[in-house]
Amino acid sequence: MYAVIESGGKQYRVELGSEIQVDRLDVHPGDSITLDRVLLVSDGDDTAIGQPVVDGATVSAEVLGQDRGDKIVVFKYKPKARTRVKKGFRAELTTLRISDIALAGKSAAKVAKSSQTKKAKADKEAQQAAAEKAAADQELAAKLATASEPAATEAPAGEKLAAEPEAKPPAKAKTTAATKSTTKKASVAKKAAAEPAPDAEAPAPEAEAPADTEPGADDATAETKKDG
Repeated sequence: MYAVIESGGKQYRVELGSEIQVDRLDVHPGDSITLDRVLLVSDGDDTAIGQPVVDGATVSAEVLGQDRGDKIVVFKYKPKARTRVKKGFRAELTTLRISDIALAGKSAAKVAKSSQTKKAKADKEAQQAAAEKAAADQELAAKLATASEPAATEAPAGEKLAAEPEAKPPAKAKTTAATKSTTKKASVAKKAAAEPAPDAEAPAPEAEAPADTEPGADDATAETKKDG
């Protein structure tokens, strides 16, 4: 909904919440005023045109402050008369904020407030639905994780032991023992090959007679054998 108002001999197109500057009014900042010079009110397809004003239409506004406009330079001169006039001008303005537009019992402020309430309610419902969906997804994920656990963890201890194959001796130990034996044999053969072979032609050392044998004992033994 928008309206066209008149103030200070000028027309302004206003909407709910818009801010305008009009020629200075005798008001103070913070005051609320009503502008009754409403020339047109439009609400969608419905438009009311005043002649010159719309009956029963009002525009409410809040005074934000008093201000001065930008400087305007006015320069006048007359040729061949040596007349030169230069002046500066700043308009005195009042800043207004439109708070409501009313026509035939319909208020733009009430419509906007109702729309905001409905939007806030819809947003709250959407957030609640999203939270419920997230909780349901988490619950479903937990159930799937529980169902995907291996069945072996749930079997009794006796069945689990029976299902397991008997332990076999590690083949690595046997291989290690065989390797050690082969290495030992190779070391002995290498050592034997490195030692020099005994000389076959070398005379055998003579056997020494025992030191405690008395001289002449051998002769007596030989005579005894001869007599016999």
